[in-house]
This record gives sequence, C-alpha cells and structure tokens, in this order.
Amino acid sequence: MTELKNDRFLRALQRQPVDVTPVWMMRQAGRYLPEYRASRAVAGDFMALCTNPEKACEVTLQPLERYPLDAAILFSDILTIPDAMGLGLYFEAGEGPRFRKPVQDAKAVEALEIIKPEQDLTYVMDAVRTIRHELNGRVPLIGFSGSPWTLATYMVEGGSSKDFRRTKQMAYNQPEVMHMLLEKLAQSVVAYLNAQILAGAQAVQIFDTWGGALSHAAYQEFSLDYMRKIVDGLIKSNDGRDVPVILFTKGGGQWLELMADTGATCLGLDWTTDIGAARARVGNQVALQGNMDPTILYAKPERIRQEVKSILSRFGPGNGHVFNLGHGITPEVDPAHAGVFIEAVHEFSAEFHDAQ
Repeated sequence: MTELKNDRFLRALQRQPVDVTPVWMMRQAGRYLPEYRASRAVAGDFMALCTNPEKACEVTLQPLERYPLDAAILFSDILTIPDAMGLGLYFEAGEGPRFRKPVQDAKAVEALEIIKPEQDLTYVMDAVRTIRHELNGRVPLIGFSGSPWTLATYMVEGGSSKDFRRTKQMAYNQPEVMHMLLEKLAQSVVAYLNAQILAGAQAVQIFDTWGGALSHAAYQEFSLDYMRKIVDGLIKSNDGRDVPVILFTKGGGQWLELMADTGATCLGLDWTTDIGAARARVGNQVALQGNMDPTILYAKPERIRQEVKSILSRFGPGNGHVFNLGHGITPEVDPAHAGVFIEAVHEFSAEFHDAQ
C-alpha cells in the first residue's frame, strides 16, 4: 500500500481535522484546459480517450500538473454502464451523448444484463490501476458512476432531454418496468463501483444529475431508494482505509436530510443551496461538498476570491467541508481563473481549521 502524501480530502470526508479545506473540481480534466484539447485531438474523440487507459491516465493527471488540487478523479463517463449493456453509445456533435438502441419497453429492459465490470469495462479498471500507479500516493483517486435514475433517463430518451417525457411516462404508466430497469442498473452500479474500489479508487461519487427533475415522492421512489441500495452494497474499506461515498443530486437541496439517511459519507451541493443552512440541517451526520457556482469563474479574479471567502464563511469553522464547484467546470473558463479559485480555497480556509 502506497502511503498518501496528501490525504486531507479523505480526512475531510470523514469529518476529521485538516490544515486547510481540500478542493477539487467536477470535470477538472476537461475542455477548458488546452493540454486536454491537444490530447483529445491526438486521440481522435472523447470515447477514444475514455477507452484508452494510458490516455485516460494522461488527462486525469493534467489538472494536477497545473494546480495544487487535493484529489484526482478518474477520467471516464457516466454512460459507460449503458454502453456496456449494448445500447451503442456515440456522441453527436453539438447534441451530446446518444444511444443507437434506446430502452423504451418491457422487452428491451428484460433483455438487459447486469454488467460484469472486469469483463465488460476492462478499460475503466485498467485506467484506475494505471492512474493509481502514476499518482504514487500524491493525492487520492475518486471513482464514480451515474445514479440509476440518471442513467435511465439517457437510456430511455436515447440521449439528453429537457423534459424527460419518455422516462417519466414509463415511471408513471409502467412503474414495474421502470423499477426493473432501475434494479438492474443499481446492481450494475454496485458491481462497477466495487470493481473501481478494488482496482484502486479511494473514494467514490454517485452523480445523480437528473434526480432534481423529479417530484418529492417520485425522487424517493425512483432515485433515492436505489442510491440507498448502492451505498448499502459498496465495499466499506480497502487498502486499510475506509472508502467514503459522496452522493450528489443536482437540484436536490430540499432532500438533504433524506440523502444523509442513506449512509453516504458526504453530500454534494449545487450552488442553489446555502452551505451554512445545509450544515445546520444535517449537522455532523455527513460531510458537505461544494458549492460555488461554476460561472463565477468567468468573473474577475478578485470576485472569485470574494466568493470563495463567502462560502468558507457560510460553512464556518470546523471539519467536514470539501470545497468544489456546484457542478462541472465549463469549457470556456480561463484556466488561470480556475487557478485563482483553487489557491484561494487553500489561502483563506486555514483560519477555519485548528493548526495541524
């Protein structure tokens, strides 16, 4: 077991003392970085990067070469699971991900098989192993998956959607079919994340990107219940360390107490929820991650620094905060502005922690 040189991210997730608040960014390896764009151009396209473990490792490490980040996140995509189920993932220019074989009836759902990660997604596991080796204990590695509900929306719609009409129609008119799909996805996510953990991921995040599109009752039935099953089924420790689980529902600020009861270690917040109010609601039950509006990175450096100060102040003194954006960094952001953000977190957060 390689000793971690910087473990403040894992310590913060466990609400243990740290010297400064750790920080990483969703989509930190992405199109805002010129070196990423160069790697993608050489690879040919996004999926060529994802499916090549050496290239996936290369772009995973790129932001760590630029910034003093406290964690690396596996470079991959949430749609690897439905792709492994045979739906035919491809990316349409200007339209995002698409599937050649959408899942829109009971027969199609019945035909789906629960994935075997080491067999069906070997390239992801090889990427995790390669990244862990190259990190050599520099910072922890985060693995991830989409939530069953979020994966289902893409599978049923055939791609991205603004209103999730087909998905909600299935959920409300044929709930037994939707539950069959979600159960298969939940089992696949458990297997997938556990395989990532065994391959070397030291924390995992469940991206419930579209859970916030559901009503209160529907969220619990079609999203939260399946994420609870996933948390219950995950490996709790590996390599002599606990493996924290971050649960992130975009638009889920009204459900924090319910999310905390899943057994997750940490809740990710988008920018629409005040982090101080969130902390008051969940207390010491979970850590919190977030939650700066990504578009603040288009502002002048001093405005970015002000926003970092404000969020740190609203969270307040003490442990259990991982600083992040409220969603992924966007492609047009100036990389220098991302650097201002990351350095400001470390600079201003020291006063909120007892000296280590």
